Amino acid sequence: MVGLAAGTALTRERRLVIASLALVIALAWVYLWRSGAAMDDMAAMAHMSGVSAFALGFVMWAVMMMGMMLPSATPAITLYATLVRKNAERGSALPAAWIFTSGYAVAWIAFSVAAAAAQMLLEQAMLLTSTMSFASKGLTAAVLIAAGSYQLHPLKDVCLRNCRNPLELFTVRWRPGALGALRMGLEHGLYCVGCCWMLMLLLFAAGVMNLLWVALIAAFIFVEKLLPGARYTSAIAGLALLGAGVFILL
Repeated sequence: MVGLAAGTALTRERRLVIASLALVIALAWVYLWRSGAAMDDMAAMAHMSGVSAFALGFVMWAVMMMGMMLPSATPAITLYATLVRKNAERGSALPAAWIFTSGYAVAWIAFSVAAAAAQMLLEQAMLLTSTMSFASKGLTAAVLIAAGSYQLHPLKDVCLRNCRNPLELFTVRWRPGALGALRMGLEHGLYCVGCCWMLMLLLFAAGVMNLLWVALIAAFIFVEKLLPGARYTSAIAGLALLGAGVFILL
């Protein structure tokens, strides 16, 4: 009876974790989808400078990163919640799962700070169009070639392998308690940033608020992180990006 009750509690907690993550993801995409608000933001940024422009850009990037990355991080988060329960830590797995998620989010928030700063510098240098895409074909080609090369780089493979296999992090470097959950979430998030950061910079080539490309990149990351054949998927994408960059140059 005790085992059955524990299994029921775990199932309930897993469902609550998934439902709450789904809600956050949905809210992020609703924010991005609101074309009126998005266009207002773009217009507002054009008339802002300094801290206000940076803050608005940061919020946009941070929300976008949550909407793009949390779907592929959900299996790792639910796995962590399961291990917390099975390791018989006191209390519910729900707080631990959300602390782990917060650590994961910190890594992408740090990336959002860098992306917002880069966006502001590119705007000041007049290298972005009104759609937040590169105004220079040479710069677009350079980013495509850099992203394609990174897809084939050993560092990408290391980060992707760790991002796809969080169980290794949980079993080898398990840390108990709230601080442990935060640190493991941050570590898993840093591997995912290392895996996907160049793919996110492709948004500067396609248009930062081009929701079709945001969705396509998010879908590719989901496939690359969760489905079989990740190495082949990365290699094919890398070659395609290299080809696109060379085509633009020629």
